[in-house]
Amino acid sequence: MDEYLDADKGFERKDSYNSENIEALSNHYKHIIERCGEDTSREGLLKTPERAAKAMQFLTQGYEQNGADILNSALFEEEHQQMVIVKNIELYSLCEHHILPFFGKAHVAYIPNGKIVGLSKIPRVVDVFARRLQVQERLTQQIKDCIQSTLEPAGVAVVIEAKHMCMQIRGVQKQNSATTTSAFTGEFLKDATRKEFISLISAQLS
Repeated sequence: MDEYLDADKGFERKDSYNSENIEALSNHYKHIIERCGEDTSREGLLKTPERAAKAMQFLTQGYEQNGADILNSALFEEEHQQMVIVKNIELYSLCEHHILPFFGKAHVAYIPNGKIVGLSKIPRVVDVFARRLQVQERLTQQIKDCIQSTLEPAGVAVVIEAKHMCMQIRGVQKQNSATTTSAFTGEFLKDATRKEFISLISAQLS
């Protein structure tokens, strides 16, 4: 377990790692680096296999987490029936086709049906599914399905805008390309409600 205190922000962060998995992943990364033509015994690379293993375990920790549990930990009865939006949620994931990052923003909304959820739980649900090997299309659907099945709201909307390194640094190498995906349920299938959502996530705060 790695632990440190951020003096500026006053919080303690704890990252836990499965030592057995780290060892196995480190051995594989060491072999990969050597097959690429590098010398893993030189100073700069001595700890790289272990660092890469820890990074991979962190970036895929979503497999060990449950989005419904996160939402259920902060559910409250409330009669609010208007749209609730959390927009510009930073998102980082790994493309399952090349294991390269894709990153961007998620915009998530729901219309309560007797229950609301703590606002911080929605970004946490985004992270649960983003921290797995993913495709953007599935990621969008998983976030939507988790919120819909757990909160049972009148509707859910999810829009993700992301850039994919597998398109930017290899393949077609188009640095300015971006991908947008969306998923809607319930009231958001109605044209007027969906337009309101799109308008609100497009607006800039003054």
